[in-house]
Amino acid sequence: MKSANNIERIVKMTFRTDAIDEFLEHFHSIKEKIRNFPGCNGLKLIRSVDKDNILFTYSKWNTPEDLENYRNSELFKETWSYVKQLFEARAEAWSTEIVAQL
Repeated sequence: MKSANNIERIVKMTFRTDAIDEFLEHFHSIKEKIRNFPGCNGLKLIRSVDKDNILFTYSKWNTPEDLENYRNSELFKETWSYVKQLFEARAEAWSTEIVAQL
């Protein structure tokens, strides 16, 4: 398999309903740090229209190495250890690359 560039990372998080506001407050306090991490070219927080407690982060990375550097950083480790306590279900994540775009 070839090495992909311009990785787009999608993380699905299902939160306890009593923890949504806490997550949103935490996300807004760190979103600029994540967005400004070396190699990150975009960050979105998206909510399901069907279930308010399902949110997705959508981030764009220059290279797989940039994403891996973030995932090994103290910023990620601290953020993830805090956020995962708020989950109702295990998070799901995908690293993707664009195949076609119109």
